Amino acid sequence: MSYSKWIGGAIGWSLGGPIGAIIGIAIGSLIDSMSQSDGGPFSAERETYNQGSTPYQRTQSGDFEVSLLILASSVIKADGKLDQRELDFVRQQFVGMYGKERANHAFKLFKNINKQEVSIRPVCLQIRQMMEHASRLQLMHFLFGIAKADGHVTENEVNQIHKIASYLGISSRDYESIKAMFYNDGDAAYKVLEIDKSASVDTIKKAYRKMAKKYHPDKVIHLGPAHQKGAEEKFRQVQAAYEQIQKERGF
Repeated sequence: MSYSKWIGGAIGWSLGGPIGAIIGIAIGSLIDSMSQSDGGPFSAERETYNQGSTPYQRTQSGDFEVSLLILASSVIKADGKLDQRELDFVRQQFVGMYGKERANHAFKLFKNINKQEVSIRPVCLQIRQMMEHASRLQLMHFLFGIAKADGHVTENEVNQIHKIASYLGISSRDYESIKAMFYNDGDAAYKVLEIDKSASVDTIKKAYRKMAKKYHPDKVIHLGPAHQKGAEEKFRQVQAAYEQIQKERGF
């Protein structure tokens, strides 16, 4: 698989705007062939974006992938260092999602993205404009996984993820719900379901049905089986939170 085929064939809207510019710089010497006559796979997609695309057009797997690479880089660098455990987590996740060959391409690109000083706000605003809500929630879940990969989530990492969530248009309840999936405090199960600890049994049941629908793997079926696996993890955590509350409250 060549870089030109991987980039040109797997990515749609993200080749335009600030994300396209970052990827264009990162791919630099990595890309093995690009036609000078037509500008390669970047120019046509960038032109479409600049002319204005319909918000929430169907996000392709590659759009999610490059968005994730850029946001993951910003979280990993948030504490001022590149921890090998976090880098290994990213690589392992990509191998699990895409297979070794595609993961190798992605990780080489990721290392080049890490060398750039990226302004995260315009990147997030592009994602917010073009990517549907369920896929943005999936991005957030992955970012918390990266932050916790070294066994400790620093304040800088949490602040960076919170900033990203704000730019992505993620509500505070959605943010706290996903964050609670990575913390084992006494109220975590209630936070996952986006309810208060004083909620009635009826409210708890309604919240569970709502969250199970929100985090159902079918919400990201258009991203392919690889990303459905990640969504299944969120779905299981919602189920686990509900079962924990059931046990505690005895219903």
